[in-house]
Amino acid sequence: MCVGDSMTIGSSGDHTWRYRMWQHLNATYPGPYRIVGPRRTLHDPATGDADSHAYADPAFPEKARNHLAGWGEGWLHMAPLIEDAVREHRADTLLVSLGLIDLGFYTDPEQTAHNVRLFVARARAARPHVRAVLLPVIPNVRALVDPDFDAQCTRFNELLAKAVADLSTPGSPLLLASVPERWDIDRSTYDGTHPGELGEHQLAGAFADAMHQAWDVGGPYTA
Repeated sequence: MCVGDSMTIGSSGDHTWRYRMWQHLNATYPGPYRIVGPRRTLHDPATGDADSHAYADPAFPEKARNHLAGWGEGWLHMAPLIEDAVREHRADTLLVSLGLIDLGFYTDPEQTAHNVRLFVARARAARPHVRAVLLPVIPNVRALVDPDFDAQCTRFNELLAKAVADLSTPGSPLLLASVPERWDIDRSTYDGTHPGELGEHQLAGAFADAMHQAWDVGGPYTA
């Protein structure tokens, strides 16, 4: 189950990194596997709602579009939802990209880290052996002009790494993915935050490489 904010749900006309992950798993993982989640749509800028089915590739199958992501939603919003989502859809692996929206609008680094821990606890309440890959916050264009926000992103990522180290267990492992080494705001995003085609591959690669290296799921990511 892919869990995230606007970078994960995507917008009308996007492929999304979820699509890139689906392609990667089909190419490298013999399976069987299912992509699960309670939502399937994209954000539609014209309506402001998550009501778009206009993926860039219409051949992206409906059953592979499942996710738990929302425009403007963060750890604060997903922590109350994750237990029911994991239980209902029987998710055993979570790929999570959250935090930027929390720090930008809702919570400070310490409060956001608290919600990470709450999220993990609630996911485990549904499935004690669930595993997860967590992506650090990738600072956006705001961090370039706002030193305080940049510092908050750095501080949260430190706390996220600590939470992963504290909470990971053999029966319910947590992985901290690596921020893509070549992430570049001008080339990886189309607006300073949201991934373009290159960024989609980079985000999918961050999750794919973590799963391959730690759990031998799939192979190394190649665009």
